[in-house]
Amino acid sequence: MRWLLLGGLLTFGCGDSLGESRDGGPLPDGSTPDGGGGLDAFLPIDSGRPTDSGTPDAPPPEPCRTRITYGSAWFRPGGHDADYDVVDGRVTWDGSCRIDGSGNSVATLSNGWEPVFRGASGCIIALDVSGECAEPPPDRCRTRIGYGSSWLRAPGHAANHDDVNGVVTWDGTCGGSGSSRPAPLSNGWVPHFDGRCELSFRYEQCGGLYANPVVPTNCADPGVARDGDRYVMACTSGNSATGFPLRTSSDLVHWSSAGAVFPSGTRPSWGSGDFWAPEIHRVGDHWVVYYSARSGDGSLALGAAYADDVLGPYTDLGAPLLHDPSPGVIDAHFFEAPDGRRFLTWKIDGNAVGASTPIYIRPLADDGLSFTGSRTQILTNDRSWEGGLVEGQWMIHHEGTYYLFYSANGYATSRYAVGVARSSSPTGPFTKLGDPILTTNHAFGGPGHGSVLRGPSGEWVHVYHSWLAGSIGGSPGRVALVDRIHWRDGWPRMDASPNPRSQPMP
Repeated sequence: MRWLLLGGLLTFGCGDSLGESRDGGPLPDGSTPDGGGGLDAFLPIDSGRPTDSGTPDAPPPEPCRTRITYGSAWFRPGGHDADYDVVDGRVTWDGSCRIDGSGNSVATLSNGWEPVFRGASGCIIALDVSGECAEPPPDRCRTRIGYGSSWLRAPGHAANHDDVNGVVTWDGTCGGSGSSRPAPLSNGWVPHFDGRCELSFRYEQCGGLYANPVVPTNCADPGVARDGDRYVMACTSGNSATGFPLRTSSDLVHWSSAGAVFPSGTRPSWGSGDFWAPEIHRVGDHWVVYYSARSGDGSLALGAAYADDVLGPYTDLGAPLLHDPSPGVIDAHFFEAPDGRRFLTWKIDGNAVGASTPIYIRPLADDGLSFTGSRTQILTNDRSWEGGLVEGQWMIHHEGTYYLFYSANGYATSRYAVGVARSSSPTGPFTKLGDPILTTNHAFGGPGHGSVLRGPSGEWVHVYHSWLAGSIGGSPGRVALVDRIHWRDGWPRMDASPNPRSQPMP
């Protein structure tokens, strides 16, 4: 291990630091391998003195530095609190990962460091270069997928890796057994392996790493809004005296408490309990929180509260926005079309009485606090995988098409999952993709009911809840996850999710 003095700051570098691992990889066409490289020499620093003409020289260039972020399976050296190191010069890695005598994965970086990662599945490292380097980094986020020795190589594929623009991830799933085990990746590729799946991931200029869950405590039905350069999240609060605790984040990963929509003792009097599924939306010149609660007659209804600031204080309407007592309504979702039309969607709680669960849409007034037209049914549970219900809908507009994400089946089971339908109009008719795009895997169970929005990188991401595998219905409750949405053949996909492994920031 070594200490490095960078720009007057003492940082910790791990000469024998330890790295990370996992499996899987496919066979693309025409991929080009990157070359390796060593540390670049320091660039000379201009004195910045005025020239003879009296015009000052340009400011000196920022020195070349590399931030090396290690995936969550990294064996962290004692006393090293951070999951990264910052070093002078450009550090590179060829994406290969060897298995040591203890069965762990080892990467060798160009500066000689050898981070070690738990297990034999592979290494995950992000390299983010800043400043002026003799050998500049890629000008966009890139992924190198490195395949281990058990990879079943594609015909004519000489390299042991593939390079892809953008982010490619793997959730650690290594299917089947024996001599041809698939490892599905997020971009739709499915590499096969003879025995264990061995996959490494090098991310360049992708902004560091994170791993799910991003909220490790109970945070069901996360409703997330963007307010400038921050995100605000509210989650189901049930029968707590505090209604819908709020959290804020600049990156969708690191969240801080920020009060509540209804601080303790201020819940609307019309709601007797079951404060569920809040969503925060900017509507015109104010913010509106839409939510579900049980009304005085015992049925579930939809409420709304408004505020000038996204963090409140919120003023409730004082009565339900929508009350349909036979059998009740839940899961309000607001959507504004590109032409400015505003709508509210909701679910009929038919599963409570053994009936179907249609989802309706209805036009809203400009302030989002009253209705202006009649309702239209846009979805119902008619596929076998959906079981007794569809719910938790969220609509987006992407490249001229309206997409309706929804959850289905029992929320406290491993069958709970996310599907999607699309239409040329927000009022339908909607056509379902068919199979769900997000399902239970080895790490998380019953994923669903979340928010779909643009992350800081500009990509579509899904913020949703899930149980931990083996703990469905138990502690710590439904935790919050963030995973990317990939687009293929005109449909959103969430292959390789829910993802428990390290991946680039959203």
